[in-house]
Amino acid sequence: MTKQQVLSSMIDIGIVPVVRTTSMDAAVRAIEAIYNGGIRAAEITMTVPGALKALERVADMFGDKIVLGAGTVLDPETARVCMLAGAQFFVTPSLKLSTIEMARRYSKVICPGALTPTEVLTAWEAGADFVKVFPCGNVGGPKYIKALKGPFPQIAMVPTGGVNLETAGDFLKAGAAAVAVGGELVDGKLIQENRYDLIEERARQYLAVIARARAEIQGIV
Repeated sequence: MTKQQVLSSMIDIGIVPVVRTTSMDAAVRAIEAIYNGGIRAAEITMTVPGALKALERVADMFGDKIVLGAGTVLDPETARVCMLAGAQFFVTPSLKLSTIEMARRYSKVICPGALTPTEVLTAWEAGADFVKVFPCGNVGGPKYIKALKGPFPQIAMVPTGGVNLETAGDFLKAGAAAVAVGGELVDGKLIQENRYDLIEERARQYLAVIARARAEIQGIV
């Protein structure tokens, strides 16, 4: 996929599942469940044991049928090895300009973490494609996104933290370009219990919430 195709897909899908599991196999199986539930995007965090192998396996399994990203990318070196493993977008928990530079050098989508207005603008000016507002739930949730969108209507924001089935729609209505969801979707307890079917069902529920919120935004409902 080209960078523009990845960007368009992420916005169209509207949700980035954050896959943070205790094993590589669990990460791959969780992504299969998410995919079967209809979500064609996933982010594997670098905290997953064997994360690079998980990226390679998912890239081999799905190819361009899924938009695959690497999360918790702390430095440009990690971004580069994830790129080689098949990641098409990169998410960082904090703002590191050299990681943004690395992604731009290879025309890859970068979503750096930021929280304050200064960090959000700095990330955007450095070339971020989206700005991950993290931890959003701890500082006001959708209200905080709405407040940031006042002075920064041009910045595409993806809130992370505090996003669940109840709040996902509110984040979109507040102006978020998409939302990122971790344990509320890829639930560690469900994985322990081998209930990947319930993760699949939850993926469908999130897509329904997003579709409903977008319809309301457009005045269809």
